[in-house]
Amino acid sequence: MDKPIIGIIGGMGSYATADFFKRLLDALPAKKEWDRPRIIIDNRCDMPSRVRAILYDENRDELVAEITKSMRMLIENGASHVILACNTSHVFLDEVYTKIPEAKPKVIHIIDELGKQIKSDGHHEVFLLASEGTIETKIYSNYFGKYGIEILYPEEKDFSILRDFIEAVKQNEVDRQIADNFVEYINSAYDCPIILGCTELPAIYAKCKDKISKKIYDPLDAAINKIKEDLKNEQ
Repeated sequence: MDKPIIGIIGGMGSYATADFFKRLLDALPAKKEWDRPRIIIDNRCDMPSRVRAILYDENRDELVAEITKSMRMLIENGASHVILACNTSHVFLDEVYTKIPEAKPKVIHIIDELGKQIKSDGHHEVFLLASEGTIETKIYSNYFGKYGIEILYPEEKDFSILRDFIEAVKQNEVDRQIADNFVEYINSAYDCPIILGCTELPAIYAKCKDKISKKIYDPLDAAINKIKEDLKNEQ
C-alpha cells in the first residue's frame, strides 16, 4: 500500500499555515523522520482575497481557478489527503469540484469535520469567530444545521475587532496587547463553546490559552484528528 501523502493549500495567510504545519508535526510524532507521512505545502500567498470575492464578487473566477490549480498540483503529486488551511476558502469548494471532481473524496472538509466532533461532544450551540466572508455566507450554519447545532454570530460592530486579530497574525505582529484583547473578547462572549473559525486565530490562542475560560474548538484540530484516524486505519 502506498504511503499517504498530505497536501496543504496554505498561504492564506502564511503564518497561519506555518502554525498549522507545526501542529500537524506535533500530532504525528515519530522516532525517525521517515516514519512521518510526506507533507506537501503549496503556500499560495498570491491568491486573490477570499473575503473580497464574497463581499464584492471581486476576482471570484480567478480565485476558483487558482484553488483548482493548487489542488490539481497536489493530487498529481500523490496527495491522498488535501486540506485547505483557510476557512473562508471552503465557500468556493463546490465551484472547485466542478473543475476537478476527483478532488472531492481527498479533501478533508475542516468545517464538516468540526461539526461531527461538536455533535459527538453533545453541544447544540456555539459562537463563531471568523472573517466577514465566512460569517456573511453562513457556511457554518449550512454544515452545522444537519448536526442540530446552532451558530451564534458576532455583531457587525465586532467585525473590525476580529479583522484586527486576523491581520495581526498575517503580519506576524501578535503582541501582548493583541493577546490581552483576544482574551477579553472571548471571555466576555456568549456562555457557550467558541469556534476559532479563521486559521489565524489559533496562533493568538496558543499565546494566551491559559487565560481563556471558554471551551474552544478549532476546525484545524478536527482535520488533524481526521488525518490521525485515517493513518491509523491505513496501517
